[in-house]
Amino acid sequence: MPLRMDTLHRLEDTINQRRKAAPDESYVAQLNARGLPVMARKLGEEAVETVTAALAGDRQELVGEAADLLFHLLVLLGAKDIALADVLAELDRREGTSGLDEKAARSR
Repeated sequence: MPLRMDTLHRLEDTINQRRKAAPDESYVAQLNARGLPVMARKLGEEAVETVTAALAGDRQELVGEAADLLFHLLVLLGAKDIALADVLAELDRREGTSGLDEKAARSR
């Protein structure tokens, strides 16, 4: 596995560990205690901030917002018991397929 994917797997492990902490000890635990709607809303906020940085921000701002987006996506996936490996397997399944073909197949 490439080194950079190791970073995401380590982050996933850290998030899974922190989900079990007391909410006053961990931001991840706080998000989980507040429930899925709050986690989903936070992910949406981070997505908007990422888009905004892409359109108006500098490179470093976009890098930071993209990191926040990935973090909050992993928090949400963890709350739904979806492993990063499952998402990567889906990307592997789609590899080599035209994005237009893949999108057309979903709408059938």
